[in-house]
Amino acid sequence: MSTHASAAYMHASAAVCEAVLRLRGPALWEELGRIASDLMQAPHGKFIPSDLTPGGLPPVHSGPVESAAGGLMQDVVRDSQYFGSFHVCGRGSFEEHEKQQFSSLATLTASLLQIHSVAQRSTHAFVQVEAQLAHQTQILDHLHESVVTMDLNGYITSWNKGAERLFGYSAIEAVGRHILFLYEDEDTAFRDNFAEYGGRMMEVRRRKKNGEVFWASLSLSQLCDLEERPIGMIAYLTDITERKQAEERLHHLAYYDALTGLPNRTLLTKLVDQGLSVTLRNQSIAGVLFIDLNRFKVINDTLGRSVGDELLKEVARRFRAVLREQDVVARLTGDEFAVGLFDLGQHFEATTVAQKLQASLIDPILVDGHVLRVGASIGISVFPQDGTDAESLLRQADIAMARAKADAENPDDSVAYYSQDMNQTMLERMRLEHGLRHALGHGELLLHYQPKYAVDTGRIIGAEALVRWRHAERGLVPPAEFIPLAESTGLVVQVGEWVLETACAQAAAWQRAGLRPFRLAVNVSAREFTSMLPGRVKNTLERYELDPAWLELEITESTLMHNIERVITIMDRLTAMGVALSLDDFGTGYSSLSYLKRFPIHTLKIDRSFTTGIPNDSNDCAIASTIINMGRQLKHRVIAEGVETQEQLNFLRESGCDEVQGYLLSRPLDARAFEKLLRENQDADQADGVYV
Repeated sequence: MSTHASAAYMHASAAVCEAVLRLRGPALWEELGRIASDLMQAPHGKFIPSDLTPGGLPPVHSGPVESAAGGLMQDVVRDSQYFGSFHVCGRGSFEEHEKQQFSSLATLTASLLQIHSVAQRSTHAFVQVEAQLAHQTQILDHLHESVVTMDLNGYITSWNKGAERLFGYSAIEAVGRHILFLYEDEDTAFRDNFAEYGGRMMEVRRRKKNGEVFWASLSLSQLCDLEERPIGMIAYLTDITERKQAEERLHHLAYYDALTGLPNRTLLTKLVDQGLSVTLRNQSIAGVLFIDLNRFKVINDTLGRSVGDELLKEVARRFRAVLREQDVVARLTGDEFAVGLFDLGQHFEATTVAQKLQASLIDPILVDGHVLRVGASIGISVFPQDGTDAESLLRQADIAMARAKADAENPDDSVAYYSQDMNQTMLERMRLEHGLRHALGHGELLLHYQPKYAVDTGRIIGAEALVRWRHAERGLVPPAEFIPLAESTGLVVQVGEWVLETACAQAAAWQRAGLRPFRLAVNVSAREFTSMLPGRVKNTLERYELDPAWLELEITESTLMHNIERVITIMDRLTAMGVALSLDDFGTGYSSLSYLKRFPIHTLKIDRSFTTGIPNDSNDCAIASTIINMGRQLKHRVIAEGVETQEQLNFLRESGCDEVQGYLLSRPLDARAFEKLLRENQDADQADGVYV
């Protein structure tokens, strides 16, 4: 091959390379045809690509093929891949070395087109991968969850938009840093142990860029390479702070007293049982103290619940201040507290603690300008002899507290240990309570009526309905035994409803029998004195068609001292329907004269505790006289109860008392005996009187 021919071929080869790199489609095919025409010094040259080959048939010639018209054709083939063919024509025959150059040009073109095809496919695949990655990144960035990936050593390798929103760090700030910088305590070891615990769920505390610590739900999974070897971790985090706070609030409501912040009975039981387990292992002693505040109820009823609440909070604070850190103090209910003591050396140590608690209440408590004093009666049970669990120890300590309160001369200094005989007393009380519940539904309750006399005429002008209990086995149960029980258990409401119903039914019977009207007094407990009372009274009167002039309600002083405006509203509703009101046990409560003049009451009742000392006790005489004079000034009638001697009656008559009742004049009588006495009294000559 001549030098000129070699140079021409080199020039053609370079041109083909440039064309394949630079051109695409028809422009490339046209340029390849021109290059072939120049190389072969033929007037005409063209490249026919495979997609323009008739039928798209594969090549059948491995070398140049001359046509009858003096042209030359060469297929462009590489590794059985057919790309097209070169065609040149317009000159005579071709020499052998020219045919070889034409074949080499086809081979070079095939190689270049094959490389171009592979590169094109790779580029397309790369573009698809990039698009897929971008798509996946968009998906991750739009997830509400924070998605973080890291290597096996804990260094962050990716950080989505959710993580930016949650933590406040951008991806630039976070990627490359160790995951520990997000921990609440950066000194903590890499405790999540990512590689080992991949896939587990946990709740963790993490720190934001602004320093805020929050709760997160964390899910961990392994990242693996194509051969399933671990190469890192992927973490999904969701902020659960609100849920955790809600759980904490629910936990606090379930286990802590809302007023004082102390553990409640449920939590106390758990903590005491845990403490007993430790005490048992240490072979030591534990104790439970049951504490009941003295005079709290009077303060709460007199000054109102808000004052009582502040008092309880201060008591709780003082109790906590005198106890050890390991001791447990709880508020059970109302004015009752309990303390758990563990790892005691001797029983007397519980007494020492009890005395410290009582001493903490010696100083007065100031609430809203009121100087308040409360004390505490304390019962103690000891582990293990009195019980082996929290509930039994609390129960025995409660029994001991009741004995301490009942037997001590000064309840504020009273401390009692549980003993078996106390338990017997409590069982008897429980039997009595069960019996009273049974009596309410089985006709064992009845009413007796104690007459009320006018001092000046001796006429019976009223009666007090007094409930009695005829027990099937014990006979008549003393009122002093079951009335306090009814009050402490809440049964007094059911008993009160029964008394009102039965008294109105009996008064209606006397009304139909033509007896002259008189006031039949029914006692109303503090628990009954609610906004529902006027409606209940009205319905009862209407049901029995009873004139309201027959009914009088006796209310104790302490009932009226809580929420004065509400009390007056209830009283006004009662008096508006014609029912009379009497203030019972007057002088024993804390009535304010400014309120007393606002109460729509008809009668003041002198408590029997003041009548008993008349006329020998000058203090009782002075108190009774003062009440009588006060009643006159306020235009109220005054009645004295518990009159048992002629001397008492004479003093009350001389002092101007309006009415009296007591054993001197008549014991409480059943309905038949009272009616007989009433008829005799109404028929008697009033001028003669009944006292002589």
